[in-house]
Amino acid sequence: MMQTGAFTGFEVELREPGIAWIEFNTPERLNGLTQAIKRDLVETITQAQMDNKVRVLVFTGQGRAFCAGDDISGQGKAIGGEPLVPPIPPGHDSDIGTYEGLRVLSQTLNTAIRSCDKISIAAVNGVAIQTGMSMALSCDFRIAAESARLGSATLRFGLLPDEGGQYLLVQMIGVPRTLDFLINKKIATAEECLDLGLVHEVVPNDDLQTRAMAFATEIANGPQVATRLLKRSIYNAYDLSWEQSLDEIAAKTAVSDHHADAREGGLAFREKRNPDFNSWLSGES
Repeated sequence: MMQTGAFTGFEVELREPGIAWIEFNTPERLNGLTQAIKRDLVETITQAQMDNKVRVLVFTGQGRAFCAGDDISGQGKAIGGEPLVPPIPPGHDSDIGTYEGLRVLSQTLNTAIRSCDKISIAAVNGVAIQTGMSMALSCDFRIAAESARLGSATLRFGLLPDEGGQYLLVQMIGVPRTLDFLINKKIATAEECLDLGLVHEVVPNDDLQTRAMAFATEIANGPQVATRLLKRSIYNAYDLSWEQSLDEIAAKTAVSDHHADAREGGLAFREKRNPDFNSWLSGES
């Protein structure tokens, strides 16, 4: 079962109908992340994946930042809250330590978001820089407030977008635009991100949470088995050949076609009513 409450650097709330609302709660630090926070976020995502009560994940932040990147001030150790997992050394104490810290600690957060079968939504309330941008781009959908800004700008510090940002940008906007975005250290406005295809929609600041909840609710009420299988099939298709993608979705269709949601969908169509999916989640047939 997914644990809810206030943890180190973020809060978790389970909202009806099965929406895990994950909110970064250190606005005074622009919701900067530490290795400990990332490990706890991975644990929360893992719990959400395995909890039938959770259907959709929403990530957002308090204050004027979604997440302004990694905490490089050294003040992250002073963040209060109850950790979900025991602390371990953060790495980065040597060349190989940096490699291991990135592969095992930092990069696993975005991998966990992308690997979660349940739909994830980034409600980008403000600046999303480097780690924050990569985390938002790792989500399946992005709704941005008008005040949101996304960028990496790691070259300003002589650093690299080491948590997958370069891969995600290439997937979404191609090589030429990614080179322009990263080499020129761009911080794009919400409208610029919409034009680039980095966010799905832009809403007034005061409407962000309402819109995110409405969108999450719509997905949560949809057929969860087919939705999760489709999400995985879409991500797989990016790396598969035509023949492989046909075989892959055929195997998933063999599951979804015989599921209770498919029977309900067909019956609702014949009866000219809205379908009532997900009875299996409440223990019904």
